[in-house]
Amino acid sequence: MMDDLLNRQNKDGGWSYRPGGASWTEPTCYSMLALLAAGQPLEDENVRRAAGWLGSRQNADGGWSPQAGVTESTWVTALVLLLPPELRPPDGVPPIDMPRAESWVRGQTGRESGFLFQLRLRLLGAQVDPAQAFDGWPWFPGAAAWVAPTAVSILALEKLQRRAQAANPSPNPNPNKDLEQRLQQGRAYLLARRCKDGGWNHGSTRALGYDSDSYPETTGLALLALHGAAAGSDPAQLAGALESARRHLANCDSLEAASWLTLALVAHGEKPSAPQQAAHGGTNEIALAVIAAEALRGRNVFVS
Repeated sequence: MMDDLLNRQNKDGGWSYRPGGASWTEPTCYSMLALLAAGQPLEDENVRRAAGWLGSRQNADGGWSPQAGVTESTWVTALVLLLPPELRPPDGVPPIDMPRAESWVRGQTGRESGFLFQLRLRLLGAQVDPAQAFDGWPWFPGAAAWVAPTAVSILALEKLQRRAQAANPSPNPNPNKDLEQRLQQGRAYLLARRCKDGGWNHGSTRALGYDSDSYPETTGLALLALHGAAAGSDPAQLAGALESARRHLANCDSLEAASWLTLALVAHGEKPSAPQQAAHGGTNEIALAVIAAEALRGRNVFVS
């Protein structure tokens, strides 16, 4: 799969969703994570070319748009934050400004407030403590929060938190209280959006009077974002989610979904079998399959 992934890299350094297309931010970030998970060094030419493509496309507000034809920064900015800050683009290309990217991600909110917020949650069937505020992340600025961008943003900010703590060890386990509070709000949002079967779909737990079913992809991604201590002090609160992930993994026929579920279960201390689903040609599914395979070998780039 690595050879296939490398052959898909465009001349400009980025990746498309499928071979022959224009470069997009999302498949470029997942492909870079796959290369790094598989042991490619930061000095590798393919990695540097990809860093150059990203560095040349950072917007003035610090974020990234999905592709060159879009001007507004969106959730894909969080994917860039998952990459190492030491990335070195080719000479003459501006480096990625990670602090500005972090500022953009931290500034996004999908919070609905007051009476309308509580009413919407009740209509969706979410079990919510009205005394708490659940502040997730939207797909693009000004929109409502959804599960996938919230999960990716949590993973990105947690990685930044770990890097900061490694660079400046402190007796205080959470020296950046504002960041930790923002992460806790995002985790609470995910926990409130669980479907009745324990997993997650894109955001609605109930529609038209019926309980919504969870999806394998979003169940894996949300559970990955709630790994370890991030899920809270009571491990029983995720028992249903873990069972849902195992059930989805046993029955899904999507390689991308199986990869997310594998990454989540590995992050929660389990060792499922490697995904055996057939690839259908998408760059994201190939990159995520590489990342999942490396996670089973002990290197989960999303949580390490």
